[in-house]
Amino acid sequence: MAKKSSGLTCMMCGAQDCAATPVIQVVSGLTLCTDCIKFIDDARDAQLKERNVKSEKNDKKVGEKIPKPEEIKKYLDQYVIGQDEAKKYLSVAVYNHYKRIARMGKATDDDVEIEKSNIIMVGPTGTGKTLLAKSIARLLDVPFAIVDATVLTEAGYVGEDIESLLTRLLQACDYDVEKAEKGIVFIDEIDKIARKSDNPSITRDVSGEGVQQGLLKLLEGSTVLVPPNGGRKHPDQKMIAVDTKNILFVCGGAFDGIERKIAARMNTHIVGYGHNSASKKEQRENLMRYVMPQDLKSFGLIPEIIGRLPVLTSLEHLDRDALRRILTEPKNAIVRQYEKLFEIDGVKLTFDESALDAIVDKAIEYKLGARGLRSIVETVMVDAMFEIPSSDIKEFVVTDSYVLEKLDKAHFDKTHAV
Repeated sequence: MAKKSSGLTCMMCGAQDCAATPVIQVVSGLTLCTDCIKFIDDARDAQLKERNVKSEKNDKKVGEKIPKPEEIKKYLDQYVIGQDEAKKYLSVAVYNHYKRIARMGKATDDDVEIEKSNIIMVGPTGTGKTLLAKSIARLLDVPFAIVDATVLTEAGYVGEDIESLLTRLLQACDYDVEKAEKGIVFIDEIDKIARKSDNPSITRDVSGEGVQQGLLKLLEGSTVLVPPNGGRKHPDQKMIAVDTKNILFVCGGAFDGIERKIAARMNTHIVGYGHNSASKKEQRENLMRYVMPQDLKSFGLIPEIIGRLPVLTSLEHLDRDALRRILTEPKNAIVRQYEKLFEIDGVKLTFDESALDAIVDKAIEYKLGARGLRSIVETVMVDAMFEIPSSDIKEFVVTDSYVLEKLDKAHFDKTHAV
């Protein structure tokens, strides 16, 4: 026997009460069909779930789930080959920094105030300074900004104001000031703002020592007024107040020629017949590992800025084995990137072992470092990437003879000669 209609109408969708869509009187004056009730329940559940996720994110204190130093180093090993000493220093400094932030949010009985562990990395170009800083920011999921120190000048001069590096950090987290105040800023080419000369001059060193003086308050920790859109400070422009006491600053630079300062300090010049020439050569090549704060001072960094960068570590020259591993081992290895590019076109790309050796040999020959590997592979693969997408080729093998042929064709030895 068919269900008798109650004559009720759903107040949301207007459906009449029937066997297919029963309409229920929820409370006095409110009638809803079962479909609309289910829709409301699902929407409520989705909103509650979203609120809980947001609440968990907001409640999670920075530093509460920071990986231990060994875990940070293991993560870095996936992206950066070698540089174990630098990774160890970075892992400990980052872990201590975010432990410090977590401690500041809790009530403590003692008066011990832990200071910031800003970092300075010294090493030749292409050894992984920027990649290390990027990888740590990715692991911790904190805002990250890279700033080139060479564009910075004192306020009022042509160039970028020092506060503009905080504008980059704000942009990286959609101007969420609270997030930005727990971020990481990587200042690259810090060696390029070294003091030009010890001799007094009537002209201002606005892009050298002047910038170092301006960076002091940021590195140490102070509230800085930042122009939201960067550029010149306009009188009518609204400023954003950013406290830098919990921002971790990582500085990097090649410090080309600092080996001479280290050698002079260590007095490595040996006179006589008793010395071992092989060990002397090795010591000369690895002088960077002996870098000390006084060497940075001799190079042209002012003592005040050196004091605000307490963690000093060096990156070593990449040897043949490290360059060979960089080509294939990291998660974002160069060879993997090109294999993926060809895979999108349905082509299986393979690099012969001899081809990889030839690429590494060229990088060593022209002293190009890890960045040079990408330049060499791009030069080798440009013809294949141009021709293969339009062809029926489904498999392509790169050999050492192919590598040398393409480099000769591109006059690589002339365009990249040292």
